[in-house]
Amino acid sequence: MAPIVVLGMIAAACGGDDEGGDGTTAESSAGSTGSTSGGTAGGTPVEGAEITIALGSEPTSLDPHIVDDGGERAINDNIYETLLTRTPEGELAAGLATELPTRVDDTTWEFTLREGVTFHNGDQFNAESVVATINRMVGLVERGETDNDGFYATLTGAEAVDETTVRITTNGPDGVLPARMYWLKQIPASEEETPDLSDAPVGTGPYTFVSRNQGVSIELEANGDYWGEAPAVTGVTYEFADDAATRLAGLKSGKYDVITNLAPQDVEQAPKYVTGKGQEHPILLLDADDGITADISVRKALNLAVDKDALANDLFGGFASVDAGQLLSESILGYNDTLTPYAYDPDEAKRLLEEAGVDGASIQLVGESGRWLKDRELLEAIAGYWSAVGLDVQLEVLEFGAYLDVLFDRENRADSIYVSSSNDLLDPERQLATYYEAGGIGSSNTNSEMADLIAAGRTELDEEARATMYQEAVKIAYDEALFVYLVNNEDIYGLAENVEFQPRVDSKLLVSAMSVTE
Repeated sequence: MAPIVVLGMIAAACGGDDEGGDGTTAESSAGSTGSTSGGTAGGTPVEGAEITIALGSEPTSLDPHIVDDGGERAINDNIYETLLTRTPEGELAAGLATELPTRVDDTTWEFTLREGVTFHNGDQFNAESVVATINRMVGLVERGETDNDGFYATLTGAEAVDETTVRITTNGPDGVLPARMYWLKQIPASEEETPDLSDAPVGTGPYTFVSRNQGVSIELEANGDYWGEAPAVTGVTYEFADDAATRLAGLKSGKYDVITNLAPQDVEQAPKYVTGKGQEHPILLLDADDGITADISVRKALNLAVDKDALANDLFGGFASVDAGQLLSESILGYNDTLTPYAYDPDEAKRLLEEAGVDGASIQLVGESGRWLKDRELLEAIAGYWSAVGLDVQLEVLEFGAYLDVLFDRENRADSIYVSSSNDLLDPERQLATYYEAGGIGSSNTNSEMADLIAAGRTELDEEARATMYQEAVKIAYDEALFVYLVNNEDIYGLAENVEFQPRVDSKLLVSAMSVTE
């Protein structure tokens, strides 16, 4: 009877009001960057509009160099800018640098900087500020004071050639450096020694920081001195609600104009929604070195016990696809198209657990609620699947800050930890360095062969050779069942009828790309 209970739980989690919407909802288009229909698409933007956005979790910090936190990025992507940017379709493009960098030699990249750009505090953006940004990040990595060391461990420093030219150096050949400079937010030179930038974020972006009411809201306003095109929305307030139903109720009542992680079962209730092929891959990190999950048979059983098709179609309402045994999307360098999803085979899972002598044993499953789409429901479903094959599942759903402490604790790994692994960097380094490579901030293994391949790929400047190394690395992780691979879910945003926004392939929530229409 246990599998029936699990499926019933998933169906209940996906249940909702049977009433349809008002005709302004979108129809999902798999693989599209966003879709809308009806509503006010194409209307005239309202000047001076202000909006309120509801996020599923509050940022643990507003220092973009210290934390790896989606809530922080959702806000700071509007305050800070980077040397390079990406088009909505994901191509690297000029940002605060006027063009893509030139490689001087194997360890040196030269950037030409945009002139006439100022930080919100009036300081000039120039080569000195880029040097300060690089130096601050190098120091944070060396002192172990950042969750972003997987992104920036190769950096060694920077040198100002002149006011508008800077050279950035690495500790070896680094083919990922351009993508890293799409990720590293630039700060004023005067902030290089500031221990924590949370109290007063200062960037060059289209929005400036106004205030933060801890636990309640964060306010930004349009930057009147912005070097680029003035945004249509002149003020934005962020509020935080970890419950999807609360976010939806706020959207329907007019309290919120944009909500993240709209639940799939609620799309027809929203005034309007848009979707995009997301970069989110919910997975479970398994401790491959200690405890019950140190046995590869147990790790394989945990994969076989989960019905991924049911998760994609029932829990995520069809707004997801089953992952093919890796955290890389098909569009990411190194995707291995020879891998296939682990089958759903609860009988084989039971056999493997009995053979390993752990039938009825306790297993720890740690996660959180509100940060990612359907996170609590997903955790409960997985706990049900694992219980159905004979395990005693100890599910711990933690407050987000406490959850991050567990996720990034390299010394005392939980048996299994839930994370939704995004690849906003749009380079395999994002996921391989963080979750695959031994020593990565979220890694739960010490596989030296895989680590060597990832390290070699990082220093390889030929993309075809890099891709081959990464394909080998993700196959090792698949063969060793280092993760429980689940699904790749789409980004779903709920919008007020008069709000226009098209999701991006990198999932950035850019307010400058939004408008309120008449």
